Amino acid sequence: MVKNAILRGSIPFIIFGVMALFLYIDGDIETAQNTFIATIIFTLVSAASIIYDLDQWSVFKRSLIHFLVMLITIYPILVVSGWFEMNTISDYLVVFLLFFGVGLILWGIALGIVTLLGKKS
Repeated sequence: MVKNAILRGSIPFIIFGVMALFLYIDGDIETAQNTFIATIIFTLVSAASIIYDLDQWSVFKRSLIHFLVMLITIYPILVVSGWFEMNTISDYLVVFLLFFGVGLILWGIALGIVTLLGKKS
């Protein structure tokens, strides 16, 4: 399982990491930094997708565990990324609501795709 997580995470890390490196070499430091932050996010999300291979767990349990993993990894990255103004408690709440809302939308899309593909097999 860990081997699969590393493999899944390494693919976006290599692709986007190389892009960030080329941007850095080209002198576009700010875009390189933002691309690298996105690289870390894509890497963690991809690696955590192995949770959905655990067929002995219910969809609810897999979704809850995935949400908790994202909460302790992605949310802090968003907070320290510099992408958002983080001066007040309400700023942290806004970022959390954005994190939760985007996650819910992406989860719903993924569930819909999996459901449709499952019906066609």
